[in-house]
Amino acid sequence: MVEAVLIDLFSIPANLQNNIQGLLCNTLEIIEKCSSIHAPFVYVICCQRQWSDRKGEQEFLLPALGGFQSLKRRLEVVHALTTAAALYTIKQRLDEKDLSIIKVILPTLRKDLMKGYIDHLFTAVYQFEYEDLWVVSGSENLQISERQGEGQKLPSQDMALIQSEIQMHLESLPSLKGELTILRSSLIPDSTFLHGFTTRTGGISYIPTLSSCNLFSSSKRRDPKVVVKENLRRLANAAGFNPEAFHRVKVDHANAVCIMGKTEPDSYDGIVTNQKGVTLAAPGADCIPVLFADPVRKACGAAHSGWKGTLLGVSMATVNAMVSEYGCNVKDILVVLGPSVGPCCYKLPHESAKEFHRIDPKCVRLFNSANPYIDIRRATRILLERGGVLPENIQDDSVTDQNQNITFCTACHPDKFYSHFRDGTNFGTQIGFISIKD
Repeated sequence: MVEAVLIDLFSIPANLQNNIQGLLCNTLEIIEKCSSIHAPFVYVICCQRQWSDRKGEQEFLLPALGGFQSLKRRLEVVHALTTAAALYTIKQRLDEKDLSIIKVILPTLRKDLMKGYIDHLFTAVYQFEYEDLWVVSGSENLQISERQGEGQKLPSQDMALIQSEIQMHLESLPSLKGELTILRSSLIPDSTFLHGFTTRTGGISYIPTLSSCNLFSSSKRRDPKVVVKENLRRLANAAGFNPEAFHRVKVDHANAVCIMGKTEPDSYDGIVTNQKGVTLAAPGADCIPVLFADPVRKACGAAHSGWKGTLLGVSMATVNAMVSEYGCNVKDILVVLGPSVGPCCYKLPHESAKEFHRIDPKCVRLFNSANPYIDIRRATRILLERGGVLPENIQDDSVTDQNQNITFCTACHPDKFYSHFRDGTNFGTQIGFISIKD
């Protein structure tokens, strides 16, 4: 059942702009009579220029709302200078109410354009239905009918204009939850490498579990790629790397490693390079973002290590790739474990816990319980040390000086980090990133 209706009056003909009350009245009458739509929220978008000589658009439309008491309390007029700005405002309203099934009523010629905006600003979480708003020049009457078939593909120049308009609007938005903050390790030399671990502040993502510097978009979540791209742009500006030369691992919770410059696998949890100016990144929202740096051979890497990847040895696989591809000496490689879920919070079923117990009994607490506590960081350190990485070249939460600790528990710090374990399926993502300076 439709949960919200969007009425697009953004580009109605000039000769009808002074009769918006009549247009809206006719549209609402059809909505109210439509049995498939039961008391939906209604959003009307208008171009702000249409209201330049009026005081209060909601008040101006009140006469049209008089006979629609059931809709009146659930109607909002959104006016903006651009379609992108209006749609983004409506998206915020939908997300506040957790609505996802939307009927869009709009002029026939606007449908393909509107779909272009919606494809960029929304994810597969949302479902859209379209009906045509047929405005006959010189008439106050409307015809609304189901449009058959798919529209034509937008010309590339129109799509470019949509993307540019959306980007400009997102860039104009203020940062949320404070300034963008980057955690850096004292182990990795600043003279050779640019690196850091992000926190959740300083971006534009507004949904509570994604707010504010979410750096991953999924079809199952409400943050679209354009928002994540803007968050990344702000991070790149603050950190000093080029967002166009940014490569994030394609998570598979396994141990495959991508070698930059060679054929890219379909999925991989580790990535390495010796190219300057290329930024590598690994996500984490409880899983460990792990960074690798060799200041001697000037090579670096990043890995995503969840409990499955830890057991499969993804961190050591990344080290081995640096050794085989770039001639690194394992004893020169520095490894830093970023913010991740700690043994204070993380539990796994007993069968999975057995695998960590085999690595070292100290990796498991309350082993005989149905869901023991697991220390995936300790397991990662142990496997790295067994592979030849020097203990002093690994930084995690075991550092003597806790002022140097950046391996915080993501689940314990909701103000600083995202956590799948804590926040559920609509969780945000932070990253660890590293590059070799030019």
